[in-house]
Amino acid sequence: MNEIAVEAINGTELINLTPSLAVQCGYSMESDPWGNARIYTSLMGCYVDNKEDTTFNIGFRLHVYSPTSGNSTHEVKKTCIYSRWASQEILCDRNYMEVSNYVGSLNVKTDSKGQDQDYAKTSVTGHGIWKMTFFTPEPVVMMPREIKQAGYGATVTPNRIVIRTPYDTAETYSEDVAAVPMQIFKVAVYHTGPGGLNIFNLVAACPTGGIIFTEDVISWHIPLRVAPLLTGGIKIMEKHMGINGQRLDNNQMTSRGYKLTTTDYHIIVEIPVGSPDGYYKSHALDNSYYISYTVEPMVEVLWRADDSRADTRYKILFPITTPLMPHQPVISDNTIPEDRIFSVVLGPFLPDVMLRNITFSTETLSIEECSARGFLVQEHKAINGSKLFSLQVPFDDKIITTLNPEPLVTVYTLSLVFGFVIMPEESLFSYAADFEQLLQDVVLPTISGTCDENNFYISVKYGSQGHSFQSVIGAQQLTPELAEAYNVHENGTHFHLTVPYVSQDAVFELVNSDSVRARINLILYSSSNNWKLNDYYMSCNFPLAAVECYPNGTITATAVKVESVPNLTPSLLTLKDKNCKPAFSDDQFAHFTFTADSCGTTRTFFSNYMLYENEIMLPYHKGAVGAGPVYRQSVSCYYMINETDTVLFKHKPSITEPAAEIGSGHLMVHMRLAQDESYKTFYRPEDYPVVKYLRQPLYFEVELQVPDNHLELFLENCWATVQENRTSLPSWDIIVDGCVNKDDASATMFHPVASHATSFPQHIKRFSVKMFTFVKDDDVLKDEIYVHCDAVVCDDKNRHVDAACKGQCVNPTGKSNAKLQAVKVKREPRSASSTSQKVSSGQILLK
Repeated sequence: MNEIAVEAINGTELINLTPSLAVQCGYSMESDPWGNARIYTSLMGCYVDNKEDTTFNIGFRLHVYSPTSGNSTHEVKKTCIYSRWASQEILCDRNYMEVSNYVGSLNVKTDSKGQDQDYAKTSVTGHGIWKMTFFTPEPVVMMPREIKQAGYGATVTPNRIVIRTPYDTAETYSEDVAAVPMQIFKVAVYHTGPGGLNIFNLVAACPTGGIIFTEDVISWHIPLRVAPLLTGGIKIMEKHMGINGQRLDNNQMTSRGYKLTTTDYHIIVEIPVGSPDGYYKSHALDNSYYISYTVEPMVEVLWRADDSRADTRYKILFPITTPLMPHQPVISDNTIPEDRIFSVVLGPFLPDVMLRNITFSTETLSIEECSARGFLVQEHKAINGSKLFSLQVPFDDKIITTLNPEPLVTVYTLSLVFGFVIMPEESLFSYAADFEQLLQDVVLPTISGTCDENNFYISVKYGSQGHSFQSVIGAQQLTPELAEAYNVHENGTHFHLTVPYVSQDAVFELVNSDSVRARINLILYSSSNNWKLNDYYMSCNFPLAAVECYPNGTITATAVKVESVPNLTPSLLTLKDKNCKPAFSDDQFAHFTFTADSCGTTRTFFSNYMLYENEIMLPYHKGAVGAGPVYRQSVSCYYMINETDTVLFKHKPSITEPAAEIGSGHLMVHMRLAQDESYKTFYRPEDYPVVKYLRQPLYFEVELQVPDNHLELFLENCWATVQENRTSLPSWDIIVDGCVNKDDASATMFHPVASHATSFPQHIKRFSVKMFTFVKDDDVLKDEIYVHCDAVVCDDKNRHVDAACKGQCVNPTGKSNAKLQAVKVKREPRSASSTSQKVSSGQILLK
């Protein structure tokens, strides 16, 4: 509901139009229940810019206060041209009566608004209104200040004198005219001007009744001859009907069903109840629902007296509201019993009715609480603006009462009271109803579930018999102690439990490289006859790394007791080396941690990776001839050498042998630049680019980082480039086929690695080369270099198989190249006992 405050714009001044000032100055406003407002202004009102009684300008500043869209301010200006003044004009507005008579030019000193400047300070000698005498019918004399204090408005314009009064002043009186109650006032105005004293008699009479209602039609009776206004016969010159202050033509009246007729005593206006020019409003009376209809007709009559040529224009704005009419909403039960949901519709209601809450047999819920509870509450709007409310409530909610009059038959009863509020008054009323549905049903409990990374979440929804059953989870009955362990909680319609996948009641079906598939079983039995009501199982994959391969050569493996090997004891499992037992074990898991060169682990070389393999097994049965292990799970680590791609290996699951997948990892070979020949301090990544002087030694170290004593690292080829790309040109060879480049004037040297400096000296190769730069025709191409190496990882038991594995600089080829030339060295394919990898240094700048 919007609220509107109105200020009249009087030049540069803003005048707050209070209700009393609006009556005194000729303003009125009409609002409907939705905040739509109409503001009416008398042409003779205060703060109207009057130009010679023919052109009228008015301005307003409107302050709109809205609870939904916030506050806003609007300025409205209007100009009206009007010159068809009658000798006497009578205006009956909703909150005041106004009469103005033509008086000709009184030589009155007026301001820019056409108002008498002397009105507020009149005196016997001033030019303006001296005094006024009201006839009630006894005379009452008032001076100008008293007139204003009493709430009257008195104005002198260039050609007219205007008097305005509220309906309820002491100087107005009531009188029935042609059986219609009228409010009347008579006044004699004493006006002083240059020509002397003038007396003007003014009279106004406005109807306050005359309405006759039927169920379908509003009849408004207005006296044809208002005795205080007329002394003889009259002739009606014009007669018009309008709505909301606007005239209607004959076609508009006919299309709306309006009638304007005249009898010997009355002018009669007939308006159908429900006409689109009016509006309905809701009301609450004695907790019941009523409606009313409001419309604002206008009648305008111009008549001329038989004994005078003077005419009178009589205009009445008259809001009409019907008496309260009871409006009984209709409730419909659209329930389909088989859907097990009550579905009801109630209405229609007018738009100003809001559903606030619903009271059920056990509690009262707001609309938001109904929605949170799972009840569907909706508002449906019709084209004509009316609305319906619908409600859906499941049969199995606790607010529904049930009765079993015979086996397998249930009577469901929904009792409710709709609570409504009418806006903006916030008046309340309610509507009560009961619904009953009979259904032949036996609803069994249902089970549903979900999983996350650690738990099963199971929800059991009770059937028609409630929680009258026993639950068996896994192989155990759900006792109170077990219910506490599994965090069981219930709410009257459901119970929920949380079961960790590592609990004793879960079984493992399959082990993958990165997950394990576990299953939980829940069976519901009838407490009375031990019938199985529901048998539910759910399988989910949970994150579990069966094999993990670390860059330092450490391998971890997890064995899981799966359903296909029910008699397995995880603590008895070993690796190939039976002395390698689990680092941890319980009833379901065995966890092993070992290095790549221990516990019987085997190693196989491939072109760019190595494969370490072992097995988790249960020892042979004693005395069993030719029998294999009771349990066997392969453990394989697929080590890429400085590669980023991961290759997955998959094994088919076996009934007798649980599935296991190969893990993957990265075998790391690093190149580092030492700060001096001691090789104790190295440049860090954040130290690059490293700046060196020409021919200053560069000390490089290449290391294989894996704890395998049977492996040895050799440098096959090393070269320098001016770009980070190892295949870019130009390039310069430093080491060729394992030996230093004999044509390299920078004097490349290998440096030995002391055995006491590291546990695996065969994993490290060191060399130095003096800082140089690339030149062409004595011009430096670029003041930076990058150093790259191809390294070979060899099995020391099979070094004779691969020429690159026979030793650093064995059988040198003596091959060299010239500066700034690209050398393509044909690489022999790697044997099964070796593999190669590539490393590069960071940026080195010439200072």
